Amino acid sequence: MRPSSDKKIFANKKGDFNMALTLQSGFSFDYDNLFGEGKVTQADLDFYKEDLKKAHEAMKVMRESGFIKAHLSKDGAPEKVYFSKLPYITEENGKLNLNSPDSIKKLHDFTEHLRNNVDAVVSLGIGGSFLGNKVLFDVFCGEFWNTWTKEKRKGLPKVYFSGQNIDPRRTGDIINHLKAMAEVTKSHEGRKYKVCLICISKSGGTLDTMSNFMVMYDEFMKYDDIDVEVVAVTDPNMEKKTLLKQLACDMNWPTFAVPDGVGGRFTVFCEVGLSTAAVIGMDIEKFLEGAKHMDEACQNDDIWQNPAMLNAALKFAAAQKHGRNIEVMMPYGDYLKSLSEWYIQLLAESLGKQFDKDGKEVCYGRTPLVAVGTTDMHSQTQQHQEGALDKVVQFIKVANWKNDLTIPNVFPNYERLAGISGVTMGEALEVARQSNSDALKSNKRFNACFTLPELNEYHLGELLYLLAMSVAYEGELANVDAFNQPGVEAYKRIMGPKLSELRKSKGL
Repeated sequence: MRPSSDKKIFANKKGDFNMALTLQSGFSFDYDNLFGEGKVTQADLDFYKEDLKKAHEAMKVMRESGFIKAHLSKDGAPEKVYFSKLPYITEENGKLNLNSPDSIKKLHDFTEHLRNNVDAVVSLGIGGSFLGNKVLFDVFCGEFWNTWTKEKRKGLPKVYFSGQNIDPRRTGDIINHLKAMAEVTKSHEGRKYKVCLICISKSGGTLDTMSNFMVMYDEFMKYDDIDVEVVAVTDPNMEKKTLLKQLACDMNWPTFAVPDGVGGRFTVFCEVGLSTAAVIGMDIEKFLEGAKHMDEACQNDDIWQNPAMLNAALKFAAAQKHGRNIEVMMPYGDYLKSLSEWYIQLLAESLGKQFDKDGKEVCYGRTPLVAVGTTDMHSQTQQHQEGALDKVVQFIKVANWKNDLTIPNVFPNYERLAGISGVTMGEALEVARQSNSDALKSNKRFNACFTLPELNEYHLGELLYLLAMSVAYEGELANVDAFNQPGVEAYKRIMGPKLSELRKSKGL
């Protein structure tokens, strides 16, 4: 699949004409309800013409050297940005602990180590170390993976997520559940239950993750019917080891890398996210190939041929020129909800900034909201349709659902039920989405749609990378650093002393 793209005008079933940018892969960005008279106009985009040129040049420099103007690490030192290198599997990337042939082989070896050897994996991480991983699991495993037989899972383990909250009840529930599974295994198979804890923390000191990890590790190590192994995913620096890296070295745990220059919200494309991909046997190369081809499409100088630049420009202009400073990410499909939740972090941390790159207070950023179609057509849509004119609703649709189900005419004497029979659930889902889109359009409500031809690794890679590159473009348009998160550090500085006070009050 080549990354060529076209600005297309096409007729829908009703004979209306829509505008969309469609890649040769079939991936499409329909912006008809976001651009034109009464919406973001050509004049709006022309107003930002020079800014868009500068933003595109900044992306070229970022790809070539990792340099982003005024970007500093949380320690205040200049830091390169390397997420745009992640889709490319090259020997050169190995020097930066990015995706290389050796690192991909290591991930495949991990898959085979787990197969028919490990019963359950607990992935422990928070923020980007949880959200991107959860997208991959939800899309490719779904809700009932852990109920399938080992044969149906092709020998791969059950998967649980923890570390994303300091919640004693849920953490205790996972521990007790796995102990119960161990009892069953001991009774039926006469062997110990094997649990692999994947602990993901760049610093090795992330409170939420490490507290869950230590509680689980301690409980399972003390439990006779469970064998525990640990994989650490952390900063690979051997000269200045993180807490988790030092622990892994001391305990002889295998490790994967959280590379420098890749912020947590972009790590779904590196070993942080790909460790989960390996656990579930996902096609890692196809996922990265989709991201790579999207990156190639996003190198086009023409805004109408560049999906990320066009998406960023339309959303930026909608906010700045039309007051649409809330973005509702609304995929149509239950297992895409976590994608919307991943996008919440991406947009919020990347663009929610008090100061611009010149130190001027701007308090910039769109507020992201999670919604799911059709679920939230029965809850949020009233607000979208008639509330404040401050939103862009961004739909995601899957054109062709694998194993689609036809709605049967099982009650022919009931006209209302018979009237929805004979079509597939996927077709009905799209009718609902299109109806929502049309209704919003009729009342001056901005909306757009990303279309994935199928829900597979390649097209998911395209979509996630498009969204990541879009915030990079918008950061340049708004003149804010899209790759730092200084606001996150504020509560951490307060939280540390408070925990120390708590320990002191307990005599610890």
